Amino acid sequence: MNNQQQAFDQRIEKDISIEPKDWMPDAYRKTLIRQIGQHGHSEVVGMLPEGNWITRAPTLKRKAVLLAKVQDEAGHALYLYSAAETLGADRDDMMDKLIAGRMKYSSIFNYPTLTWADVAAIGWLVDGAAIVNQVALCRTSYGPYARAMVRICKEESFHQRQGFEAMMQLANGTEEQKQMAQDAVNRFWWPALMMFGPSDDNSPNSAQSMQWKIKLFSNDALRQKFVDNTVPQVLQLGLTVPDPDLKFNEDTGHYEFGEVNWNEFFDVIAGKGPCNHERIEARRKAWEGGAWVRESAAVYAKKQQEQQQAQKVA
Repeated sequence: MNNQQQAFDQRIEKDISIEPKDWMPDAYRKTLIRQIGQHGHSEVVGMLPEGNWITRAPTLKRKAVLLAKVQDEAGHALYLYSAAETLGADRDDMMDKLIAGRMKYSSIFNYPTLTWADVAAIGWLVDGAAIVNQVALCRTSYGPYARAMVRICKEESFHQRQGFEAMMQLANGTEEQKQMAQDAVNRFWWPALMMFGPSDDNSPNSAQSMQWKIKLFSNDALRQKFVDNTVPQVLQLGLTVPDPDLKFNEDTGHYEFGEVNWNEFFDVIAGKGPCNHERIEARRKAWEGGAWVRESAAVYAKKQQEQQQAQKVA
């Protein structure tokens, strides 16, 4: 083992953050670029199902809150892409890979938002699942990623509370509104559980990521925490969990739940979900349509740099 590898391993073991200028194994760097890039893409693509409802939100308050939330998601993507760039990743390259299908994003965003209750369910269930996963990432071994997650988690906590409050209003409303809320839970419960990724035995990257402390908890442990956190909230709303196998185990203090449909998960990941094509096509159009903005910004930045250099010479 060379001295650089030994120093890296010691920093990981002692929970000392790895910083951009520190030596790191190529595999560690590539794993982080993949994970952070996919995380950033999830924030961008995640704006689409919610943005679809901005003009149709039921009240001005709901419109303003949803608009602020979608704006937050764009900011999260910027933090994450910037963190990936500290590893040598190129933002344009990551976006090209997303559009070409060579980088993934969270499977949950390939499901449609059919009603306003679905928007509430995304805020409550989807962002609730994200928080369970992302709070642990505040202590991930790569410093820039961990620091970005601190800010992101604060905003995601707001999103989760906003979603729960919107769902509570529906659950306490008319019979039609309560049924709308239940239908949304029925649609998003299982996809939310899939967000944590496949079971540990079928996750090719989990073991190494945990050894490097990129991940601190297994997929199954995070999924269990989400179920334990969320089932009482569902019951508090007077709704039901769409899982006939769900039961509370008094001995373990955890909820036992049914088997996730992993065939559906892998189909969605492979591009066969309800909205896969629609999501990628929307990103492609936005990326191509915004090319002139990026080019103009690059030209402006270059001119500013040239002017500053000329002033220094003068």
